[in-house]
Amino acid sequence: MSCVLFNEYPTRDGKKIVEIRLNVERTLNALTLEMIDLIQPKLNEWKTDDSVTAVLLDSAGEKAFCAGGDVVNLYKSMSGEGDPEFPVDFFTREYILDYTIHTYPKPIICWGHGIVMGGGMGLMNGCSHRIVTEKTHMAMPEVTIGLYPDVGGSWFLNHMPGRTGLFLGLTGNPMNAADALFLGLADRFIASELRSQMIEGLQAESWSGCAYATTNRVLRALEAASQDAFNPDSPVQNHYGFIQQITDKDSLPELVDALLAEETEDKWISRAQKAISHGSPLAIHIIQRQLDVTRHMSLKQVFESELVLSVQCCQHREFPEGVRALLVDKDGSPQWTYTTVDAVGQDFVDQFFVSPWDVNPLRDM
Repeated sequence: MSCVLFNEYPTRDGKKIVEIRLNVERTLNALTLEMIDLIQPKLNEWKTDDSVTAVLLDSAGEKAFCAGGDVVNLYKSMSGEGDPEFPVDFFTREYILDYTIHTYPKPIICWGHGIVMGGGMGLMNGCSHRIVTEKTHMAMPEVTIGLYPDVGGSWFLNHMPGRTGLFLGLTGNPMNAADALFLGLADRFIASELRSQMIEGLQAESWSGCAYATTNRVLRALEAASQDAFNPDSPVQNHYGFIQQITDKDSLPELVDALLAEETEDKWISRAQKAISHGSPLAIHIIQRQLDVTRHMSLKQVFESELVLSVQCCQHREFPEGVRALLVDKDGSPQWTYTTVDAVGQDFVDQFFVSPWDVNPLRDM
């Protein structure tokens, strides 16, 4: 069976809702190049198809919408077992897909149920109508594998309230549905049991007017019917003051030291401390630098910048070593290039931000 399924739902006025369903449940629907290459032409085709009024992006299974990207093939490439050009091909086409979703001229409804991480965050955050459920579990934990939050993370982390994006990028702390709504990563909460009603409601509408308003009308009613299932407790919002205080430092080493020095029995803070103490010191610097240099970039410029950084990360030992330790050998003991944040040389960090091309492959995106 195909790794992506495409379905059509006819509406009462002769239009259709088209569904893109990620269909690799055993890998938690992690996004592969094959999946990208199936989805992209369909989105291109539907742009000019007047019979298509909206797109539904969801996944098979209850565990995950999409738990990341194709780390397996990236690792093979980085370790000399696979095609050395794979990272450039993968990231270029993934970012083109993400950008297509961000700029799509029709409503794209993302059903962000279950785990949404890495590549899944990239798919979901470009959608016009991002739905979270009581089972949504979001995170960008790239620091633990020597990488940084890409797939547009440089854009949406920088657009979060205060310095929450910086904190979440550095620690990879998880986010629930209430967090996602507070941070601007989601638009509506709908109880998972109402998914079939959502499709039925979209089919029952007349789509002669504004498609975005029609979509909102259906989703608004379902959100109102879901309030009993919604838990408004947002750990990120609850810790907003702490996040602002701990990130208000003159240097990155001071920030890390302040976080690690915090004496607490708060499990949310303890989790952040564990992640930043075990994560890559080099990645911590890269994450902070990337958010800083992209702060005022356009969305297209952000993706161009991420392509440079992602390809450079694949050419250095840090990222493959993180993947090896956490996902391949699973010994949990990565041998990072630097042992502390203080030891990381800024000249070394600079190298990751130098483009390997005269012309960025995303220039004409």
